[in-house]
Amino acid sequence: MKSDRRSVLAGTLALSTILTTRGEAQTAPPSAGGPRSPGLPQPDETIDLWPRELWPRGAPGAPGSLPDEVTTERSADPLVTDRAVLGISVPRLAVFRPDQPNGAALLLTPGGGYRHVVVDKEGYEFARWATARGFTCFVLFYRLPHDGWANRADVPLQDAQRAMRVIRSRYRDFGIEPERVGAMGFSAGGHLCADLAARFAARTYDPADEADALSAKPFCAAPIYPVVSMDPQFAHAGSRDLLLGANPSKALEAAHSPDRNVPADAPPHWILHAEDDDVVPVENALLLRAALKARGIPVETHLFQNGGHGFGLRKAIGKPVGHWPQLWRDWARTTEFG
Repeated sequence: MKSDRRSVLAGTLALSTILTTRGEAQTAPPSAGGPRSPGLPQPDETIDLWPRELWPRGAPGAPGSLPDEVTTERSADPLVTDRAVLGISVPRLAVFRPDQPNGAALLLTPGGGYRHVVVDKEGYEFARWATARGFTCFVLFYRLPHDGWANRADVPLQDAQRAMRVIRSRYRDFGIEPERVGAMGFSAGGHLCADLAARFAARTYDPADEADALSAKPFCAAPIYPVVSMDPQFAHAGSRDLLLGANPSKALEAAHSPDRNVPADAPPHWILHAEDDDVVPVENALLLRAALKARGIPVETHLFQNGGHGFGLRKAIGKPVGHWPQLWRDWARTTEFG
């Protein structure tokens, strides 16, 4: 772990010019804020991951006609937002800055079955909880693989890798230590988190700037009720179909099942699942845990009898599973992250 931390830090400090906003920082788009969240902290800024001065056609593998971004409000409560974002063509980070940074940053990848990205329930809500405790948080609006992008199965990972590198390149801006950038993801976003932790070194796009010379490896990873396996026996069928397409080969299933791609230098993991999850079978978490243990990677796993799927913070209140955020934070301290 220490050698990994030194290499990340050395690579970052070697930049002759730290990447600044360079046109990347933007006013928060409508889908990043929300008039129905009175009094709640909103993102401080958004960062375009693939700025046009570097990628003239936008994010890699763009289709001839870009999808139109649409945000649907699913909550009937005027005080609580629950937005699902479709058609993301400008992948970006929504940034939440703490009043007193503790030096650690967290990349959050919300779920949505790779059909949409549920930015409130599994993004902004935890970002608010974590920033209140000193973490600088980045909620990832990642592209969806079914929108016509080339190499569809790697499209979300491209955005996650780029996000890790951009965050590290701007460590001075955010008052963080560049090696202390962790990842947490939920459901299909948990698959993206686990995929990033397994394939951080895979070359999924051509580098274009100084940030792309940096490591995309998370300091630690926390897949929450994650989609993991693409094997039809265990997979969440919707996520599998949208990520891989109809009738994928066994080789393609294996390539995108994080439990089958754990490297010897994977980061420590913290895994959470409810055994009564009727959407993503708990076997997904168990397969990932077994693969990590087989590689000798530190992993802590919490299985709760009840909780269902998609509980996040709001649906866990008053239940034993509601203690999970503090359990994660206590574990994070043992890794020197939190």
